[in-house]
Amino acid sequence: MIPTKEEWIKALNDRHGIGLQKKISLATVAICGLGGLGSNIAIALARLGIGKLILIDFDKVDITNLHRQQYKANQIGMRKTEALRDNLKEINPYIVTEIHNVYVNENNAMSVLSDADIVCEAFDNPECKAMLTNLVLEKMCEKYIVAASGMAGLDSANLIKTRKISKRFYLCGDEVSDIKDGIGLLSPRVMVCAAHQAHTVLRIIAEEWKEGNENEQ
Repeated sequence: MIPTKEEWIKALNDRHGIGLQKKISLATVAICGLGGLGSNIAIALARLGIGKLILIDFDKVDITNLHRQQYKANQIGMRKTEALRDNLKEINPYIVTEIHNVYVNENNAMSVLSDADIVCEAFDNPECKAMLTNLVLEKMCEKYIVAASGMAGLDSANLIKTRKISKRFYLCGDEVSDIKDGIGLLSPRVMVCAAHQAHTVLRIIAEEWKEGNENEQ
């Protein structure tokens, strides 16, 4: 049985506190790339009761995605935006989503990200990562960006960390590993990095980041 909206909100308030939950429910987060990082970030934020998620990806679900991404076998061939939206609704029936089936570039990024308070960079391609990060920092300086670098392989998950690079820029990952180094992206380590990104979003919303906390373990 699906809970009523009132029951859902009460459950979140009981777990998170009314004040924090109000901040969470007013926030809009854009997730750029809905693969191993992005789909897991979205799941975590949906469970938190985030106000709105902007889901951005041009790709479709493939069988090769299922080992680390939050999709189901019966969703192969669906657009990732639509499949993930459906999955999020099963978790949080009252979440608000906005989907964009686009390849994010310098020409359309400002338009699709305009309503976001926080932008999560969750791309696979290094050039796309750099493009989005630089664009947000240079042209959308009122927004926060939470990016990722390094989560591949079998190295210790404890090497994945969160660093505050500048006032509105946070970087999650080990900043070293690459899929070109041998063993590629494996579900547990990717999920750890995605959890770092989602938790960083939460801490930004809760205004827990303080001056001087330049390195977060």
